[in-house]
Amino acid sequence: MGFAGDHVTPLVDEGLGNSAYLVGLGGGRALAVDAARDLRALRAAAGRRRLRVAYAADTHLHADFLSGAVQLAHEDGATVLASAAGHRAFPHTPLADGDETDLGGLTLRALATPGHTDEHLSFLLLDGPRELGVFTGGSLIVGSAARTDLLGADRAEELARAQYHSLRRLAGLPDDTPVWPTHGAGSFCSAPPGAERTTTIGDQRRANPLLSAPDEDTFVRQLLGSLGSYPAYFDRLAEANRRGPAVLGPAPALAPLTVAEVRGLLGRGARLVDVRPAADFAAGHVPGAVSITLRGQFATWLGWLLPDDSPLVFVTAPGQDLAELTWQALKIGYERLAGHLAGGMDAWTGAGERQQTLELLTADRMAAGRPVLDVRQRAEHLAGHIPDAVPIELGDLAARSDEVPAGAVVTCGHGERAMTAASLLQRAGHQDLAVLAGGPGDWAEATGRPLRVGE
Repeated sequence: MGFAGDHVTPLVDEGLGNSAYLVGLGGGRALAVDAARDLRALRAAAGRRRLRVAYAADTHLHADFLSGAVQLAHEDGATVLASAAGHRAFPHTPLADGDETDLGGLTLRALATPGHTDEHLSFLLLDGPRELGVFTGGSLIVGSAARTDLLGADRAEELARAQYHSLRRLAGLPDDTPVWPTHGAGSFCSAPPGAERTTTIGDQRRANPLLSAPDEDTFVRQLLGSLGSYPAYFDRLAEANRRGPAVLGPAPALAPLTVAEVRGLLGRGARLVDVRPAADFAAGHVPGAVSITLRGQFATWLGWLLPDDSPLVFVTAPGQDLAELTWQALKIGYERLAGHLAGGMDAWTGAGERQQTLELLTADRMAAGRPVLDVRQRAEHLAGHIPDAVPIELGDLAARSDEVPAGAVVTCGHGERAMTAASLLQRAGHQDLAVLAGGPGDWAEATGRPLRVGE
């Protein structure tokens, strides 16, 4: 199977589209690369292999999740390896280009690969002179390179040009070198869709369109042209990772709250997040609640749509995983988790409290000519949408709610984002809204009409 298959365990967060890596070093020791604050999968993998994390390496100051390196240093005594240029405010081994760390038989060499961030490092894993693989973070990724606009639109081109040189430096490694990126499909730090999470230098030399760009200017145009919007919380987390996330205690729990306690918290400025399935929310919800279904992408939309400085109260359905809810919030720095409504909506209505509803429509019940709002990302909309649908991305909706046509049917890919959008619009005073259960493909099948592609 080779070194990678025997010793390197990818740990994929499907919701954020990222991978961390656990590398067995021998003697019961391990290296963790780009571990997130939610260490459950890493702990499970390490437990199966009877490993203790001796080193925790971060390729860059992550914007999309809080690093788990500080937690690993606290719990396992791990040595944190990170770029000296990141000026992290907690104990770590600062590395510059070419610096090597003896891992006890293997060597980790830092390669300066700026572009995604200023201080970005890739880590080349060596067994003597032999390249075992390279952890590329947000530099070379499967089919592309990570975005370069996280430090501001005014620096995007400068960093794209740095990314050009970083990718070509990595492409100079031997063709059979395994490439272990952090960002991948589903990450808002990355552009391309696709199922592959790891690759090789040779495969990328052959298939990555950015490595096929004939010159730097073409590369820059291609990379910048692929960038869409990204979640608002990205603007906060790099600095939080530079300072170092707070160390968490064992098994953080979400407290049960009575109806009276929830009412009191809401009166003092708490925000209410309903994580039940979209159909449950449509059937009845607490007025003013924001619908964000608990699924892989929960953290993305929580961080995009809600402030991190307000207490959060959650409404859940029976059987939903409260630990998963808690960790999704904690991994992006949402720590003011007041609790969940004990007994859910049955407790709320049983106490005589008012509820609101939203109309949930199947495609065959949509009235012809009714206005449509499409809240998907721009690239999704352009790939195929209901004709005459008004495109407003969900992340932009709060600032553009006055552009929403009265009585609109809100659509997305499956219905969850549309329900989130409808909850925001209802909270802002919009009436007579409906949500499409399904997506544009369901509409096309039900009506026999084609979707419109492009603008």
